[in-house]
Amino acid sequence: MSKPAVEAAPARKGRYHHGDLRSALIGAAVELIGERGVRGFTLAEASRRVGVAGSAPYRHFADRDALLAAVGVVAAKRLVERLDKAAAGREAPARTLASLVVAYIDFAAEDRPLFEALITATSRKERYPDLVEAADPIALAFVSPARSLVAERAAADFALGIMALAHGHAVLFGEGAFTTRKEAVDRAVVAVRALVAGRDEF
Repeated sequence: MSKPAVEAAPARKGRYHHGDLRSALIGAAVELIGERGVRGFTLAEASRRVGVAGSAPYRHFADRDALLAAVGVVAAKRLVERLDKAAAGREAPARTLASLVVAYIDFAAEDRPLFEALITATSRKERYPDLVEAADPIALAFVSPARSLVAERAAADFALGIMALAHGHAVLFGEGAFTTRKEAVDRAVVAVRALVAGRDEF
């Protein structure tokens, strides 16, 4: 599994001795989500994980959802980095979309705690402007190549279809619907090609 972003570096239990409590709590949340899932962590448990009083997190986060949103920001930025790298230097828009889908699935497979946090946090992202700002480039990464394949008026819908395909395969892989990640990726790429081939419907 690839390492989380620097600001979400895992915090060692009972070893909080520095001044960046906010980052330590984000790291603890990532750890707990990895161990127990999104529903399995609390602000109190994150506090215990970094070795501070239960009241300490409230200097930085109003509640558990605010901490989860902060993890979502880290996750969104990490995913955008992967998508930018996947699209870099690719001229053919169809291949770019396929590469974006692969990068999305790889992120979900390799950074599962961050992926799960991102899914949950973005369901209420309107409450957190920082999360909106961090997550918006994800969709835009798919819209850009889509504009080269379909009419401008249909680009957003076409891109959403590709992104939904990526997300669906990523979620299904996490649920064990595919034997291997390669199978998930290969099937997703075939589906992308099918959508591109039928793009005149958009």
